[in-house]
Amino acid sequence: MFVTLILLVFGVLLLDMRKRLKVAETRLAALEGDPILARHPREPQGDASQSGDPSPARSVLGELPEMDQPTPNSASPFFGNDAGERVVPPARVVARRIESVEAPPPAEQVEAAPRVEPAKDASPPPIEAARPSFGFEEMFGRRLPIWAGGGTLTVAGVLLVKYSIDVGLLSPLVRVVLGLLFGGALISAAEIALRQEERVRDGRVRQALAGAGLATLYFSILAAHGLYGLVGPVTAFAGLAGVTALAMGLSLRFGAPSALLGLVGGLAAPALVEAGQPNVPLLSFYLALAVGGLSALSRTQRWMWLGVSALIGGAGWGVALLAMGVLDWASSLSVGLLVLTLGVALPFFAFRGARATVLRIGAAVVAAAQMAALVATGGFALLHWGLFGLLSIALVWLGREASLRPLAAVGMGVALMLAGVWPDPQIGRFALVLAGGGAIYGGAALWRLLCAGGGLIEAGQVAGLALAGFAVAFLHFYRAGLDQTFAGLALGAAVLPAGALVSGWRRPRDDARFVTLATAAGLLLVVAGALGLPGWAFAAVIAAVAAGLLTLGEKAGDRRVEYSGWGFAFAALVAVAGSDDVVRLWGEGAAGMPLRWIAVAATAGLFAWRATFAEGRMVAQGVAVLLAYGAMTQVVPSIWVPVGAALLLALVAEGARRLQAGRMLAGLGVAAALVGLWALWPLAIWLVHALFSLLGEPVMVRDLPALGESVRRLAVPAGLLGVALWRAGAVLGPWERRVGWGLAGMLGVVAAHVAYKQVFGLANVADVTRLAFAERTVWQGLLIGAGLGLWRVGRKVAMPLTAAGLAHLLIYTMLLHNPLWFPQTVGAWPVMNLLLPASALAFGALWLIEKMGPEWSWTRRPVDMARMVLMALFALATLRQMFVGSMLTVPGLSQAEDILRSVLALGMAIGFLLWGIHRRAKDWRMASLLLMLVAVAKVFLLDASGLSGLLRVGSFLALGFSLIGIGWLYNRVLREPLNDSTRIAA
Repeated sequence: MFVTLILLVFGVLLLDMRKRLKVAETRLAALEGDPILARHPREPQGDASQSGDPSPARSVLGELPEMDQPTPNSASPFFGNDAGERVVPPARVVARRIESVEAPPPAEQVEAAPRVEPAKDASPPPIEAARPSFGFEEMFGRRLPIWAGGGTLTVAGVLLVKYSIDVGLLSPLVRVVLGLLFGGALISAAEIALRQEERVRDGRVRQALAGAGLATLYFSILAAHGLYGLVGPVTAFAGLAGVTALAMGLSLRFGAPSALLGLVGGLAAPALVEAGQPNVPLLSFYLALAVGGLSALSRTQRWMWLGVSALIGGAGWGVALLAMGVLDWASSLSVGLLVLTLGVALPFFAFRGARATVLRIGAAVVAAAQMAALVATGGFALLHWGLFGLLSIALVWLGREASLRPLAAVGMGVALMLAGVWPDPQIGRFALVLAGGGAIYGGAALWRLLCAGGGLIEAGQVAGLALAGFAVAFLHFYRAGLDQTFAGLALGAAVLPAGALVSGWRRPRDDARFVTLATAAGLLLVVAGALGLPGWAFAAVIAAVAAGLLTLGEKAGDRRVEYSGWGFAFAALVAVAGSDDVVRLWGEGAAGMPLRWIAVAATAGLFAWRATFAEGRMVAQGVAVLLAYGAMTQVVPSIWVPVGAALLLALVAEGARRLQAGRMLAGLGVAAALVGLWALWPLAIWLVHALFSLLGEPVMVRDLPALGESVRRLAVPAGLLGVALWRAGAVLGPWERRVGWGLAGMLGVVAAHVAYKQVFGLANVADVTRLAFAERTVWQGLLIGAGLGLWRVGRKVAMPLTAAGLAHLLIYTMLLHNPLWFPQTVGAWPVMNLLLPASALAFGALWLIEKMGPEWSWTRRPVDMARMVLMALFALATLRQMFVGSMLTVPGLSQAEDILRSVLALGMAIGFLLWGIHRRAKDWRMASLLLMLVAVAKVFLLDASGLSGLLRVGSFLALGFSLIGIGWLYNRVLREPLNDSTRIAA
């Protein structure tokens, strides 16, 4: 076991020393063994160079051939990386190299000397390596034997002791004494080697002897305690501490290997001395002394690795002690003080420099974690909390340095987490601990904030302490019925960030500490309101806090506070949306509490008015209108909610006209969207049946929305939307006005159509046959008449109504439900029936469209063609009515009616021709020819084959005279060319 431990120790020593030897050899090669330095010494700096006196170094450099001059980009160790700057070698090395170089010849001889050209096949002389390589002989011949010799001496001492034990030559006491003497002798030999440095000329000899001596002393003391029981734990600890102190002292004379051995031996010895149940206070005291001494040595010798290693080893011992389980009060106190020493005191005094801050922070974090483990494993006793309080004070004290201020926040976070996992705490102890932590962390943070030395970290501490402290107390002690108590506790916790906020009102706001404190206070106020007020007031409390933050941000000139207010405003909106009242938005459920909606709507309106976030103002404006609508739904009966939405739109439009705060497009858009959403269902029902009607399916009154529903959802909103557009027209753009009037017109027309369908009340096929033609004619007359009546008001209003009436007439009356092929009554009297007004409406609508758009030349030909078709259909239907009466779809066709159809076609052809000649319209003349050809074909192919006698003669006579007349007219037209209107248009 001892041999293994010895080999392990010296293996660590050898690995560490190898790296250091490599660095030392590199430096030595750069100073003594580099051939480039011998051939290219640096020009001397200072007065010699400035005086102009040639120095030996300058002469040597002048002898160098041009190819050997070093360049700034050279990889030589005598040139830096920046701008080719050279590294100045030590003076005595330069002097040594200068002495070894002969004086150069005079400059004249150098110039007169002939230049020797190198041979073409001659290669340049090889350049020696800048650094010696570590070959086999270098490693195993020069370096390792000395250290191996030191280790061998230690092993020899151990084997000698073992031999004496095996043969029983020496008593245990004598063996230990001899081991101590042997160790002392090795250390003395190291001292002698140091004093005889001129003879030894190798510092590793004394380092190896000193290391072997220290190792022997360690093992001798361990043997006296562990093998023979000659000394107790206290004495063994004292001896080990003495050897460790001796190792640190010897490191000042013999170098780092002794310190490394003291580190390993000092930290490993307690594990060997206290193999059973250790004496925790004594062990803690020993570890504090050992690590403290090593840290002090680390600072004096600037061996940071030594101090860091010592602290890591001490932290490992702390973990081992905590892993033992529950400790008594003395052990807990000693472990806590050890943690404080290792985590706070030693890093503060032992380290300096750029990396000291990182080491201190790391050590403090580890100490906080170990102290938390001590509190948790110790049952959360007040003693352990007191130790954590000492650590907290130390962390706050360390926070005097700006770079270490986060340590206080770390300690506070660990303390709050500990308080959160405290199982079943007593309320008195819990309050004492929480008050103590608040006094330490909160008091220090408030003091720094008051003294203008605090920043975001301190503000975060105050906010976190208030929020997390209340949360931990709520987690442990909240019970049903304690709402008022905890509401008061939340208000009390809000005083802490609010007080810091007031005290820092006049401080600069160059970071987020102001908004952090304001947000924490707002959260606690919301919690207090949630616990102390009725449930319906929760959203109102959040809205009030949001409004307060908006006002506070405006007064403080800090937009970050306003952004926090936006967050609370959104939370208030979510709270309202999550309430049971939200079903009233679409008219369902019982009426709720409108106050919460009013409060949140008022807050949204305040944000829309006062906020600096432009896009947010638009959103808030729309949300305010939506929430106002929600408040209205809580008091208005369900069936009148659509009317209330329309009234709200009118009020918003009036506000947009009166307020000078700018355009209210967002509010108007939301209000209009609400009106549109309420109208969506009846519109969808109407549109579905309208689409089916395009397939020839008649629309029954039962298929449409109820009259009252259409009035509340369509008619009244359409009227109020028109009022809103009239009142808010000044703040709307052309596109918004067009969309608004289009929506109003659509709602109004659909509502009027639903109301109109109630007049005739078509409920079945019989009603359709009896009343459908009259219903359509009257409806089309109303649309076209409204267009005629509004013509003087504005063409943009009259044209859509006229076009809608004409389209309805052409699609339904003339195409889908034409009485010639769809069964329906037109009237019993000839001419004086529904055919005449229906056709008159069609011609009137065409005339209106021409008058309303005289500049639309492209409509002339379609309008004329429509007139031709309408005249033909009217004449054919009138002829049919004279023979069959009111129902034109009666089957059968008499011979007289058939002949009269041909005569009618000829007569209409003559009329079209005359009109075309009169109007100089080629389209009418072409239609005349086409109609004439149809009539001729009918007479020859159909009529003549079915007639006899005078009827056949009469038909041919009529056809003949008609053809003669048409020919004469066309002959005249062709003999006297006409200036056709179509040609003019072209």
